[in-house]
Amino acid sequence: MSTLLLSHPACLDHLTPPGHPERPDRLRAIEQALEDERFHMLAREQAPRAPLEIVALAHPMEYVEAIRNASPAQGMVQIDADTSMSPGSFEAALRGAGGAMRAVDEVMNQKAANAFVAIRPPGHHAEVARPMGFCLFNNAAIAVRYAQNRYQVERVSIVDFDVHHGNGSQAIFWSDKTVMYCSTHEMPLYPGTGAVSERGEHNTIVNAPLSAGDGGDAFREAFETMILPRLREFKPEILVISAGFDAHTRDPLANLNLVEADYAWVTKKLMEIADASAQGRIVSLLEGGYDLQGLARSVAAHVTALMRG
Repeated sequence: MSTLLLSHPACLDHLTPPGHPERPDRLRAIEQALEDERFHMLAREQAPRAPLEIVALAHPMEYVEAIRNASPAQGMVQIDADTSMSPGSFEAALRGAGGAMRAVDEVMNQKAANAFVAIRPPGHHAEVARPMGFCLFNNAAIAVRYAQNRYQVERVSIVDFDVHHGNGSQAIFWSDKTVMYCSTHEMPLYPGTGAVSERGEHNTIVNAPLSAGDGGDAFREAFETMILPRLREFKPEILVISAGFDAHTRDPLANLNLVEADYAWVTKKLMEIADASAQGRIVSLLEGGYDLQGLARSVAAHVTALMRG
């Protein structure tokens, strides 16, 4: 079984205002990086369009319809201070959710060893019924709920190494003992959540905040001491990664100093967790990463590791 790459050209049609960091060039940079010869064994598919009822596994249908209705026929509309929609945004968001859904199908049915879903807009800031932080729908939450509903999976973990805390994912699963949400992130930083004391109703939220200036050593220690032991204990049956690459030292939106080797390391560690309890099943979803060079190199390191490179 090979690693599966899911993406879709529609994700380039989600347009953001000039100068906005979450821009179509992010996907183009990833695409170019994954054209390298070492990725010729990567299986590639286009992300399907998620049916609205699949999106509604993680969000109320009224919210899903409100986002659809907010979609402009032309131009751009601001959804919140830093989240906007263009005419192609709703289709892009449905492809993101559909990529998450298809990735779950492929790894659960043993057609792929694991999957990386290169889509935008990202998802982990989207709360139950609130878009924010560049995000419309929470793709990680949709993947989790779909795995639980379609395949009766009992325990799922989300591991989020985006530099910004995934407030949406935490909020959605706050009172759910079947889902463990683990995050490393810079703090203080947007969106202001993610303190160690935020543990959820069933102690299934694991936050390991890092400080401005921290690099790979602090990142690896946070995983080794706080996150990996909890994951081993929880024994997830499928592992969802919110793969944000904006903790990279080149990234303009934050102040951590990770490099490509750190992303390769954490990917391999998470694969060990998945091998132990989830038959290797990993669905990795693109979140942040705004320096094109840092993003492209980090994704290449992440996907190389997924391919057991």
